[in-house]
Amino acid sequence: MQPVVQETYGPADLSGDPIFAGGFINFGYWQAVDLDLPLGETERIRSQEDLYRHVLDAAGLAGEPKLLEVGCGLGMGCAMALREYGPSAVTGMDIHPEQLQRARGAHAGLLRDESARLRLVQGAAERMPFEDGEFDAVISVEAAQHFPDFGAFAAETSRVLRPGGRVAVASFFTVDDVPGRPEELAQLLDTYANGLDIARPVNALADAFTTAGLTNVGVESIGAHVWPGWDLWLGRSWAPGTWPRNFLRAYEQRILDYYVITAGRPG
Repeated sequence: MQPVVQETYGPADLSGDPIFAGGFINFGYWQAVDLDLPLGETERIRSQEDLYRHVLDAAGLAGEPKLLEVGCGLGMGCAMALREYGPSAVTGMDIHPEQLQRARGAHAGLLRDESARLRLVQGAAERMPFEDGEFDAVISVEAAQHFPDFGAFAAETSRVLRPGGRVAVASFFTVDDVPGRPEELAQLLDTYANGLDIARPVNALADAFTTAGLTNVGVESIGAHVWPGWDLWLGRSWAPGTWPRNFLRAYEQRILDYYVITAGRPG
């Protein structure tokens, strides 16, 4: 774990920042929110839940699947999946022990009452502590920008998926591999300058899935439903010209975008 990741999700506790309302830690999917009306915590939480719904739908859950979330944070998405999608079991995995401690506290009752269906475990995206073919679906919501090795993540995802299983990953990536993109983002956004987020093109993950033997790889841009709403929400706390407002600027300059990447293990 990189020191900046350890600090951000440990002592600094990003989940406690008011911009991430409701215990979720994502930018949100704002399609169902009227951005012409004042935004409050209810709309913010709806945007974050809707991002999970979009990813879970993209994963094509059917029947009573066994689901893994990589980078589960406080486990809010795991709890929502358990509540709304009827899986036989949900496993939330996170690399950070302090995040998992907070998640276990936040969902103590659910972990007790649904002990056969919900578990939270520590593990890295590049080295998952699971059996081959253990899951019907793997999702990851706004964590891949931290993964140091897409090749290892893709290989592990392919390994833990059963034949016919699917993966859906949502995160933000550069739109291309033009030289200088990392430097451009480092100038615009502190999270790239300090190494918390890693600048890589979306095709890097798509290609890693293909190399790992996954098929039907799809790349969907959802930036139009992420960046404008996220910037409006940021405007409650950050003035124009401050670095967090540059996410929208990077999108408008066609440097950065938000994507959902899907793939399947051949059955």
